Amino acid sequence: MNWLTDHKIPVGDAAAAVFDWLQRIGQGVFDAIANGGEALIEAILFLLERPPELVVIAFFVLLTWVLQRSWQVCLFIALGFLFVLNQDYWSEMSESLTLVLSSCVVCMAIGVPVGIAAAHRPRLYAVLRPILDLMQTLPTFVYLIPAIVFFGIGMVPGLFATVIFVLPASIRLTQLGVSSTPTELLEAAQAFGGTKRQVLLKVELPYAFPQIMAGLNQTIMLSLSMVVVAALVGADGLGVPVVRALNQVNTSLGFESGFVIVVVAIMLDRMLRVKR
Repeated sequence: MNWLTDHKIPVGDAAAAVFDWLQRIGQGVFDAIANGGEALIEAILFLLERPPELVVIAFFVLLTWVLQRSWQVCLFIALGFLFVLNQDYWSEMSESLTLVLSSCVVCMAIGVPVGIAAAHRPRLYAVLRPILDLMQTLPTFVYLIPAIVFFGIGMVPGLFATVIFVLPASIRLTQLGVSSTPTELLEAAQAFGGTKRQVLLKVELPYAFPQIMAGLNQTIMLSLSMVVVAALVGADGLGVPVVRALNQVNTSLGFESGFVIVVVAIMLDRMLRVKR
């Protein structure tokens, strides 16, 4: 079988050539993206770290009450944040939460419009489907290579890698929700003289809202799962002590920081869970 390996398809060389070409012609674009990402990250981090910790906790408890109307969930959120504070991981949690919220802003801003367009244009979704499959199945560590090439080291490459990994969830669930709108509802709206814009805003999006919120929930959960990977490219947050524990074979530090990540993930899930 040497003849087969001697004629190897140059997949890696082709990818390297594409990235080199992109870096060469698009450096200005990547710099602009990096500046925008840094501005978004700094703004969210300022809102989380500048006020006193108890004020931030009170805000999230109030937000939970608005979303869930459940004192039990509010109590759980308060206790979860107090546990993070007790473990002295507040700064790391704020940095990870900044990465998660930044990726959510970017993913929902891109994913919802693209999902709506894909629901209205089946051919577009047929083209997007293999691309989304590739984005979800390609090992996450592979994303770190172009992230470092384009953006260097820090929070921005972590945000870039997270968005690439997470974006398909918001696109798929938005497309599913909009395309699942019953034909009877659409026909009734059109019979009453509704324009395409009115049908979208008053029929399709309200019907797809649970799926869109599920996409937001998945975006947050998948983003939080990337905090350790993002730490490998210099992103601050809860992934840093996990990586440090791995390098030092420190069981105590590893389980401590890992358990804090689990608590934060459960809190965000309960906070944004869609009521049936």
